[in-house]
Amino acid sequence: MLLAEPPESDYDLRFQLLGFPIRITWSFWLLALVFGYNLVQGVDNLFLNASPGPLPLLVLWTAAVLVSILIHELGHAVAFRLFGIRSSIVLYHFGGLAIPSSGWRPVRSRPRSQRLENIVIAVAGPVAQLLLAAAVIVGVRLAGYQVLLLPEYVAWIPGVRGGEPIVEAGAFAAVNFVIFPSIHWAILNLAPVWPLDGGRISRELVLMSGGTLETAHWSSVLFGGICAVLAFQWGQLFLAILFASLAASSYQMLSTIGPWQR
Repeated sequence: MLLAEPPESDYDLRFQLLGFPIRITWSFWLLALVFGYNLVQGVDNLFLNASPGPLPLLVLWTAAVLVSILIHELGHAVAFRLFGIRSSIVLYHFGGLAIPSSGWRPVRSRPRSQRLENIVIAVAGPVAQLLLAAAVIVGVRLAGYQVLLLPEYVAWIPGVRGGEPIVEAGAFAAVNFVIFPSIHWAILNLAPVWPLDGGRISRELVLMSGGTLETAHWSSVLFGGICAVLAFQWGQLFLAILFASLAASSYQMLSTIGPWQR
């Protein structure tokens, strides 16, 4: 997901991976704990006395979310590198950012070839995350075990269901804690709402087809509103608020578009 880079802090964790500078803010850990609490409680209740307890499960969840979102942002960063663009990665309370540091043109001055590159870069993050989930699912199924926490839009795929239950709580948590956010985060980011990856893809496609920035942002407002309503109907209050705020942000951006861009 690509939003605004958070300010630096003395509490940030910094390191390099595959040559990419990576910064993890303190708010990322808070995000992981808040969003994983209910899921961890569910796994803890599922295994009862065989569970290692909520705290170790929260640690496993946090590690799984870290790996999943980092893989997502590495997908973007590797795609940037393929096109000769340097980038860095920041993980924070909205997920993650792959930030280009050189060779990146403003949206209005991009030729068609760079618009195609931008689409590849935007797609690379969700694809990397889905490949991670697929690799874990295939490995677990080949070992003869069951993957339990699968969304319904994935469960229909032949061969995904079935297998023996994973009876060890730690192994169950490690497997499902990686798969669950990897699939959901990737699909969420493909929604055609700015500034999610899907919104960036949608904007480039609109501009490549002769449309304007105004059309692209109106599309984001429309889809953001639809997603907010659907999320509210499904009882996903946080997602409803998120998409409503993204739709409102896209609407506000319309006022910054000059007449020559319409």
